[in-house]
Amino acid sequence: MTVPEPRPGLVVRYDYLWAHEAGAGRNQGKDRPACIVAATDSEIRPRYVVLLPITHTPPADETAGVEIPPKVKRALGLDDAPSWIILSEHNVDEWPNGGLSPVPGKPDLFAYGFIPPGLFKRVKAGFLGLARRNKNATVRR
Repeated sequence: MTVPEPRPGLVVRYDYLWAHEAGAGRNQGKDRPACIVAATDSEIRPRYVVLLPITHTPPADETAGVEIPPKVKRALGLDDAPSWIILSEHNVDEWPNGGLSPVPGKPDLFAYGFIPPGLFKRVKAGFLGLARRNKNATVRR
């Protein structure tokens, strides 16, 4: 099994830990698709990544997200149900890490692929905008 190079826009299978779960004392989350929004330089050790969760639950209240178009979901091999990349919280973790898991049905593959550049631009802009206003929660793993 080869762990992919962590590049912005890559969607991986990861045990994402929600901020409310971390606040309740949990240290492990549910395996789900997650989008890498940033990674430290490959020369730096340990190397860190910022991961945004992908969920079927629409954003509500203080949660911000970007819906993934059905065409993109199909290209990534995700299910047909509507999904959102959540921008208002994220995990920071070392790369590679024990939270990575294989894509269902593909035991040698940890990544689904990349979201398109236009969608990534929207995700990045929304994430950075919230970060500048201190409107997102960080869970350090």
